[in-house]
Amino acid sequence: MKDILQELENRRDVARKGGGERRIEAQHGKGKLTARERIEILLDEGSFEEFDMFKAHRCTDFGMADQQIPGDGVVTGWGTINGRLVYVFSQDFTVFGGSLSETHAEKIVKIMDMAVQNGAPVIGLNDSGGARIQEGVASLAGYADVFQRNIMASGVVPQISVIMGPCAGGAVYSPAMTDFIFMVRDSSYMFVTGPDVVKTVTNEVVTAEELGGASTHTKKSSVADGAFDNDVEAMDEIRRLFDFLPLSNQSGVPVRPFFDSPDRIEESLDTLIPDNPNQPYDMKELIRKLADEGDFFEIQADHAGNILTGYVRLEGRTVGVVANQPMVLAGVLDIDSSRKAARFVRFCDAFEIPILTLVDVPGFLPGTSQEYGGVIKHGAKLLFAYGEATVPKVTLITRKAYGGAYDVMASKHLRGDFNYAWPTAEIAVMGAKGAVEILYRSELSDPDKIAARTKDYEDRFANPFVAAEKGFIDEVIQPHSTRKRVCRAFASLRGKKLTNPWKKHDNIPL
Repeated sequence: MKDILQELENRRDVARKGGGERRIEAQHGKGKLTARERIEILLDEGSFEEFDMFKAHRCTDFGMADQQIPGDGVVTGWGTINGRLVYVFSQDFTVFGGSLSETHAEKIVKIMDMAVQNGAPVIGLNDSGGARIQEGVASLAGYADVFQRNIMASGVVPQISVIMGPCAGGAVYSPAMTDFIFMVRDSSYMFVTGPDVVKTVTNEVVTAEELGGASTHTKKSSVADGAFDNDVEAMDEIRRLFDFLPLSNQSGVPVRPFFDSPDRIEESLDTLIPDNPNQPYDMKELIRKLADEGDFFEIQADHAGNILTGYVRLEGRTVGVVANQPMVLAGVLDIDSSRKAARFVRFCDAFEIPILTLVDVPGFLPGTSQEYGGVIKHGAKLLFAYGEATVPKVTLITRKAYGGAYDVMASKHLRGDFNYAWPTAEIAVMGAKGAVEILYRSELSDPDKIAARTKDYEDRFANPFVAAEKGFIDEVIQPHSTRKRVCRAFASLRGKKLTNPWKKHDNIPL
């Protein structure tokens, strides 16, 4: 009996060493942790239960029969993060460069199936050279099996991808279909075709970092939702994000103890809006002053900064926040901000996360580049996302809400539950100057008349009361009482039930 137990331990030791000490040292030499070290930091201590530790590939071509390494380049299993169930796979770059084989894919597919069946999120730690060339089409079939699971799990359980090394070719499409993608600066990259192929086909000379590094994907392409400086920070921040997320589309938002009074009065908000209507202010200040303990987890912070998206807690419960940011492009809506916010709203709605919308929007960004880029269709994505959402929706207009952008930003007309405004709110088709120039074009030569007309327009529309008289604003509230009013609004909506007409699925303007 002792011999058998010893053999088990010996086999486990071999499996835990992956590609061996030399390759582990090479991994550390690049400033990267091993697959198992990442899991140890990500999960609660001692909670990891591994699957398929001894599983090996079946390939006999190209001398592969003599290279059997238990685990086959990926560590899979389940554990807990702050006591809540999660399934994890972590690709092991020390084994065949983390390349995906038929059996490697089977291991990932197994835990994804279990995650959907048991209602828990999946976190994938990607560090792979791509498809295992020696296996040919069997490797490609493995990718497709994983892709199909990503699609079936979408909207059922949250899926988080962390790119912690190379991720190229077909491998990028699995993370692309997950809910969140995070990268590690200077050690991870994603692209469909690498720099060498790009040079051959288009004659462009570009580095891997420029083509698909963290900076590229967090700032330009918006493929990634955030980037971290190293593996340890990445795992810590994923734990933090995980605490905000429901386990599944049926579990409801997590509730945790909070130490911040829902009735907290924030006097400083009474002076947040500058006297000059064209002067910006930081909307993040408002978000943090509304949130429990000022905790705000921002999503896509480096992309489309004119709109803010992320998570806060109110009375210990997760709420998704969408907010115009006057500090960037005056908070205007454009192609990038519409896409960013629409995807965020749809994720929140899929997982029953209530949505708080903070509005200060002067309209849509004009110009040929926006029109040629399809701002109409991209703006419609955000409109569609808000309109189809059935979760509790609370909206606060702090200052400008002009034109079609007023409608788009979770207005009462898109089934907003509570629509509040501060006394500083201005709800109109457009700003006073532009409106007067259209309405009184014949008087443009008389500055005094135009000034009087502008003052009259401001008096009529540069306030929230016309909208409140029509019932489009439920209440004009004091800024200092905003946290109390918003908390009470969401508390009253916890039992909300709203369903859309039956359909196989909608046809959002993609």
